[in-house]
Amino acid sequence: MTCDAPQPSRTTINTLRTLAMDAVEQAKSGHPGTPMALAPVAYVLWNEFLRYDPAHPLWPARDRFVLSCGHASMLLYGLLHLAGVQQVDAEGEPTGRPAISLDDIRRFRQWESPCAGHPEYGEAVGIETTTGPLGQGVGNSVGMAIASRWLSARYGHGSDDLCGYRVFALCSDGDLMEGIASEAASLAGHLRLGNLCWIYDDNHITIEGDTALAFSEDVGRRFEGMGWRVYSVEDANDLESIRAALRWFDEGGDDRPALIRLRSVIGYGAPHKAGSHAAHGAPLGPEEVRGAKAFYGWPEDETFCVPEEARQDFASGLGSRGRQLFGSWNRLWEDYRRREARSAEELSRIWAGELPENWDHQFPQFANDAKGLATRVSSGKVLNAATRGIPWLLGGSADLAPSNMTALEGEADFEAGRYDGRVFHFGIREHAMAAIANGMAQSGLRPFVATFFVFTDYMRPAMRLAAMMRLPVLYILSHDSIGLGEDGPTHQPVEHLAACRAIPGLSVVRPADAREVVAGYRRALSDAAGPVALVLTRQAVPTLTETANAGAAIEKGGYVLRDAAKSTPDVLLMASGSEVAICLEAADRLEAKGIAARVISMPCLEWFESQPRAYRDEVLPPDVSARVAVEAAIGQGWERYLGRDGVFVGMRGFGASAPYAELYRRFGITSEAVVEAALRVTGSAT
Repeated sequence: MTCDAPQPSRTTINTLRTLAMDAVEQAKSGHPGTPMALAPVAYVLWNEFLRYDPAHPLWPARDRFVLSCGHASMLLYGLLHLAGVQQVDAEGEPTGRPAISLDDIRRFRQWESPCAGHPEYGEAVGIETTTGPLGQGVGNSVGMAIASRWLSARYGHGSDDLCGYRVFALCSDGDLMEGIASEAASLAGHLRLGNLCWIYDDNHITIEGDTALAFSEDVGRRFEGMGWRVYSVEDANDLESIRAALRWFDEGGDDRPALIRLRSVIGYGAPHKAGSHAAHGAPLGPEEVRGAKAFYGWPEDETFCVPEEARQDFASGLGSRGRQLFGSWNRLWEDYRRREARSAEELSRIWAGELPENWDHQFPQFANDAKGLATRVSSGKVLNAATRGIPWLLGGSADLAPSNMTALEGEADFEAGRYDGRVFHFGIREHAMAAIANGMAQSGLRPFVATFFVFTDYMRPAMRLAAMMRLPVLYILSHDSIGLGEDGPTHQPVEHLAACRAIPGLSVVRPADAREVVAGYRRALSDAAGPVALVLTRQAVPTLTETANAGAAIEKGGYVLRDAAKSTPDVLLMASGSEVAICLEAADRLEAKGIAARVISMPCLEWFESQPRAYRDEVLPPDVSARVAVEAAIGQGWERYLGRDGVFVGMRGFGASAPYAELYRRFGITSEAVVEAALRVTGSAT
């Protein structure tokens, strides 16, 4: 039997299915059932509706496809391979090499293959976001749709053709059970994001069994209640019904986002295991694979069979259409560059991930001030200066803008019907807010999102993925410690510094004063290599005399704020944020006792760790073992700097409700406690 089949669409669909089966079988792990069931809708969407050019896969106006049910990753890899999507070089230019080769698919879930168990952003062109944790992909898709609307409103001069695009997300029962999906869908409906379409694979299956075990709601009615329009397709193999659904979305009719409910049977074509756990989360096994291939009329003993007819099908559909669309867009872009030079320059920088020249020239300068400002207040001043310098820096808070000090002066709200605003109201939806920010960043914007630091508990999954994807999201997080006072332990984030610092690739910046805030913004925004969390005080902190001369040293993450009176200090006092001033006061007391203390400000441990070893040893001399670290949080993470003999002054449990000054005294985070610890580690205690 030859590797062939009748009709082009059937051939291509069955190629997607059998590639998924063979890849999972060879890897001995993975999820074949969902790719098999969803191959028809993926085929129709990509080959007949998606505005996408495989030869120019980073085309800014391309439609975005998000596989939120990331366990079905082989569906995406098969699409990228059959569509002939090209890999690009560092400048974004096509290389002529496939983004996903057949050899990559053969190495599904293996070391250094771009075909990971769940799609990973950056591993291959065409993977628009990292998906896996259910609900994150649909959350990202809302951010992408927001970015499309904003870019069109800001730069499109009334047309979506230049920089607007549609967003399609393929999602599962599991995605829509997750709370983040409801948060994101609620905001999308409120904003009337009519460029967003979720295709819901309603297959009634989760890993434990039928969804009826824990899920009996009417999803369509839920989405209608959130301001979406809903269309149902009763058979996921009915290509005409799928086409009708996508035409329904394409034709619009109103500005609501769309949900297409697609009724499927998982593992369609593997009749003995259709709907089973094995079809969902494990290889089918050789016997079932042969049976499924026979059902499709496929060569039973041939693996990774890709008929040329399937490649040609995509080439004549998506490839031809995409080439024409890209050509039209390129002519539009060249005309735009001639007519709108300034806007074109800004768009080019957005797409290239660059900032404007002199973007920070309006940053405020802060004078020495013993009373000082809360760092959330100085942050608000710097944020406004930054938004004046970076027109595509935009964002908002989870209903806490007055507390986070993130109001943007003179800027309009982003709202339904007015999409050029830069002020976002995310509502009390921290989890979705963070995922939406990821989608905005993936579209070239520079988003900031804000809330109380304690609520990073709700944001952490999306923050972790932002770090994994190296997205330049800025988190503005106020009320950083027990220093928030009377709201009590539920709102006092004692363990959150350690928790956020534990995320690889997330830079956690806790500034000591207004000048460290300025330096934190300057480095955070100039470095687009990953997310940054600015952790800010509610209470006023002095603008320190010592930071006036610190300059760029602050951006190194750790530096000598005040040196000891002799060349080799007797003790090192280390702190971040509001506790730096406590260390300075303690150093004065120690000097009066004849003990030379070096005070080291550590606003960002991650930035400090990135410095050369010589610099770190210069700041923290290895031969000085007498060390004290001070932070109004638990001490986890400071061990690397304290060594065996050091002492931590900070929290060992949760906080309490009382004025912040009393809390610091009651929990022993005072200059007296620091002096006592320093005397102990230097052997000077009596």
